[in-house]
Amino acid sequence: MATGVKTRIKLPREVRAGDMITIKTLITHRMESGQRIDPVGVPIPRSIIHRFLCTFDGETVVDLEIGPGISTNPFFEFEATIPGSGVFTFAWFDDDGAIYTDSKAVVVV
Repeated sequence: MATGVKTRIKLPREVRAGDMITIKTLITHRMESGQRIDPVGVPIPRSIIHRFLCTFDGETVVDLEIGPGISTNPFFEFEATIPGSGVFTFAWFDDDGAIYTDSKAVVVV
């Protein structure tokens, strides 16, 4: 991950098969729109997370295209039904080509 970029994921570690859970994600990112200038008048290049993808064992759960109007440190909250134990994988795609990833496992009890 790039310097200063951190991800945070919150979801239950243990669930029952068929449970609907709430997933919360946050990435620290400055989300520069490209429309501002620095103190000496030089345009600050655009740098935003333009896509967020969440999969569960390879199956898409959420796939969002994001525009420059989203705030710094984007936060997403959504629900998913858990069919069984598995791994959620999260990916944030940056304009500069970087892809920030994180994953969390859930266990069906």
